[in-house]
Amino acid sequence: MRRKRAKEKIVVAISGPPAVGSTSVAKAVAKRLWLPLLVVGRLQKKLVSTKNESMAALLSWRTKYGSDRKAHIARDMMQVERAKKGNVVICSKLAIHFLKDITQYKVWLTAPLAVRARRAAQRDGTDVNETFKEISERERIERREWKRIYGFDYFYQRKIADLVVDSSNLTLKQTVDKIVRFVKSKKSRDD
Repeated sequence: MRRKRAKEKIVVAISGPPAVGSTSVAKAVAKRLWLPLLVVGRLQKKLVSTKNESMAALLSWRTKYGSDRKAHIARDMMQVERAKKGNVVICSKLAIHFLKDITQYKVWLTAPLAVRARRAAQRDGTDVNETFKEISERERIERREWKRIYGFDYFYQRKIADLVVDSSNLTLKQTVDKIVRFVKSKKSRDD
């Protein structure tokens, strides 16, 4: 009698630099794959009250809790525990690093800073030059702080990602299609 192989529990880790659209992409990927979504950055952004997402992320780093090493470690371990249960899309700046041994679906999104600033300014209804400065500052702070907390520059995740998607000239739908095709093709090869 042949045993059936246990079905794989899919975990998709999505990460990238500030304002690359990782949350929007992760939300759409989760919907397409019929999986729950965990967005770790939402916890960070809730520390301040502003509708401007770029500014919220930047300001949250300036709060005591937002820059607290123990708080970051707790949030990052929370995503690991959730990933171990399987069947989830996790969007987090450090998802690829922390989930590297849990998933084969690690996606790094990329786009030049000017493109990210233009998209974020359009989303938030802000001035593109101010948004450019905010995103640049946020990126600088994130790289410095995670190096302080964990000892690495989180941009290294691009090198260990299973898929790198440059969304510069792609729509949200095209970006999501690319990721979903990747997950489905990799899954069918592994089955």
